[in-house]
Parts: sequence; C-alpha cells; structure tokens
Amino acid sequence: MAEIIKKPKVMEGAQSEVRSVYGNKGYVDESELHQLTYLKCVINETLRLHPPVPLLIQRENKEPCQIKGYQIPANSRIIINAWAIGRDPRYWVDAMDFKPERFVDDYLIDNRGTNFEFIPFGGGRRMCPGIAFASPNMELPLAQFLYHFDWKLPDGIKNDELDMTELFGITTRRRNHLCLIPIIVKDMHKDNNVISS
Repeated sequence: MAEIIKKPKVMEGAQSEVRSVYGNKGYVDESELHQLTYLKCVINETLRLHPPVPLLIQRENKEPCQIKGYQIPANSRIIINAWAIGRDPRYWVDAMDFKPERFVDDYLIDNRGTNFEFIPFGGGRRMCPGIAFASPNMELPLAQFLYHFDWKLPDGIKNDELDMTELFGITTRRRNHLCLIPIIVKDMHKDNNVISS
C-alpha cells in the first residue's frame, strides 16, 4: 500500500483492473484472483524492493565447490542477500524505482525461486514452503482494499513525501506505520444494498 500510494498511476491501474474483473459483483473473492495480472505485478515489484526476509536462511554446502573463481570449502555457511539482489542494477533497469510494469513484460519472472535475480521466498529446492499460502493472503486483501476504497494520505501529506525508511532485523518492516484515509466507493455498490468489506 505504501508503494502504490506514492504512485497514483499504479494505484489507478491496480484499482481499474480489480474493479473491471469483479465488476458489479459487490465483493472480491478468490474465484477471479488468477485474472489480476497487474495486481500480481504490483506485489512482485513490492517483494523485489522489500523482501520480507532480506537475508535468506543460511545454508551450508556439503562439498567444496568453485563459484566465479572463488573456492568455497565444504561446510561453509552461505547467506544470500535477497534485498541486495532485488536492487542490483545488473539485473534490473532503474533498480531503485517502483515499476510494476517490469513484470508485465517479463511475466515469466516469478517469485517461485527459479529466477535467481528475484528470490523473495528463496530459491531452488529449498524455497519457503509457505509461498502457496502467502500469495493469496497478499492478493486477496489488497484486491479487497482496492475494490472497495479510494485512498489518500492524511493532513495534506503529498504522495512523494511519504517516508519509506525501513527497519532491518530478521524481517523487514517500515520504520513508521502507514496511515491512510479510506474513502468508500459508493458507485460500486449501487446495485447492492450492503457494502461488503
């Protein structure tokens, strides 16, 4: 939400997609989530810039190996910096900018651990087993927020003034809580007597 509130065109595009897919249904459910391709791109771009675990769980290699000329002895502890990989300009054009459109063109890049330039849930055979649970639990609430409400920052704060400073630990989080004002979209619920949430 913080990233899309900073970029009104991204917010508009995501809301437009959600509202066109769910139309006058009056609510958002799991049945059409697979059609929300731009929303998935927004989530992927957020995971690229703000991976939930910036340093992936450490691994240990069983055998000695050589990687790009470096000798790695057996039983070395390996820590992968997913945060740095997601911001590396060798893999990402304008790496520090929030651009969900980069995943529209490269939709084959997914967060399932097969593209090593984008590994918010780890990669290879040892990726996070909870990804199947996490994905719909990001998509569904975000789609509901975008379908039912328009959003604005309080007290005249401008979108580009939003502080995006993060605190690092085992997980990453925003330093300051995100405070937004929801505005109910009444036209979406004209045919329905009840406003869903």
